[in-house]
Amino acid sequence: MRYKAFKGKKFFYQKECPEYRPEWLDTAPVYSQSNERNVNFCLVNDLPSLVWVVNTAAIELHTSLSLGRDPLTPGMVVFDLDPGPPASIIECAQVALWLRQVFDGLGLRSFPKTSGSKGLQVYVPLNTAVTYDQTKSFAHAQATLLELQHPELVVSKMTKSLRSGKVLVDWSQNDRHKTTVCVYSLRAREHPTVSAPVRWPEVEAAAVGRDAGLLTCSTDLVIQRWQDAGDLFSPVLELEQKLPAG
Repeated sequence: MRYKAFKGKKFFYQKECPEYRPEWLDTAPVYSQSNERNVNFCLVNDLPSLVWVVNTAAIELHTSLSLGRDPLTPGMVVFDLDPGPPASIIECAQVALWLRQVFDGLGLRSFPKTSGSKGLQVYVPLNTAVTYDQTKSFAHAQATLLELQHPELVVSKMTKSLRSGKVLVDWSQNDRHKTTVCVYSLRAREHPTVSAPVRWPEVEAAAVGRDAGLLTCSTDLVIQRWQDAGDLFSPVLELEQKLPAG
């Protein structure tokens, strides 16, 4: 887990679990080619660990797509939908629905969540034997296809000059060196919102009604939704699916 901590008004991303961590806080060593050594990531697997991390002023939690015990095997594919102004989360909702249509055609279930910032994310759970090379190639192919089908709204390249008024389908998150904002993490903003799972009907309603409020999750709302419906994100951690061959 990588986290975003604060010191005064400045923030920094922390990967190496700090030496002053309590003895009971477990870590997972993951080899870093750039550092030529293992980086010991914090494992936040229980409430005491989460409370400790929050007390270090870690507002945002960013996690790998794989587990600490098997860092080379991603458990899911993620598409990070990032709007380039004047595009907004409404345009992201439309692109997410196009992505879902693609996955439905491939026989794959997908799950949306808000980024907690300005965009949306779509997850395809796998939880089967697969490599990052396979998931990254798959994600790149789907993003490129979507750009060919909807060039008026979708871009798959990172080039900033191409992104004005469009939605970047960021496929590059599917990499062992990358992390993505964790489900239920707060975002470090003046008015903090939560990266939270949402239902596809809510994404549809937001796209049709152009109502960004349907995809804005406050802490109170997320807690209430959990109490009413449980963890909407749990299938992403449990559902077993295989990428299509070829």
